[in-house]
Amino acid sequence: MLYYSRHGATRRLAECIAQGIDGVAGTHARMRTVPPVAPVTERSAPPVPPDGAPYAELRDLEECDGLALGSPTRFGNMAAPLKFFLDSTSGLWLAGALAGKPACVFTSTSSLHGGQESTLLAMMLPLLHHGMVLLGLPYTERDVTTTASGGGPYGASHHARPDGPPQALTDEEKRLAIALGRRLASTALRLRG
Repeated sequence: MLYYSRHGATRRLAECIAQGIDGVAGTHARMRTVPPVAPVTERSAPPVPPDGAPYAELRDLEECDGLALGSPTRFGNMAAPLKFFLDSTSGLWLAGALAGKPACVFTSTSSLHGGQESTLLAMMLPLLHHGMVLLGLPYTERDVTTTASGGGPYGASHHARPDGPPQALTDEEKRLAIALGRRLASTALRLRG
């Protein structure tokens, strides 16, 4: 699991996806994040985060059997720190290290129409270039058709809202994130054979 989270909403989604992964026998979620970057695209954080998930290294992607990729939405796209890390994966691409592995995406936005779907689709593009097998949430997950907050066929999402303290995930958002984690883990097991 690789994600960037600025205020914690995307991290909370990642934790639910990890719960779904860990709920599938024979699988275990490995949480990784990326450091923030400065406006001049230099790393602006110490090499080890003060708390939370460790920073990702390329070998984390090589070693994974499946990847859940998450980012808050920034103007309808993934946040720069995640894109900055993905831009460093050319060696993995050249080696085909991620080809054939299952992947899914997740996001959070401060506004309901702040670009959840475009962010999820944008995060899929580098995964497609790596030859990964993309997974979404099927409509057999009832919450996909009933949620009034986040979650849809492209992946798990959360409507964090712009004002006040961080909003908790809704029950639907939690269930969809857990379901996405289970789907990723089950698919990884099947593909690993």
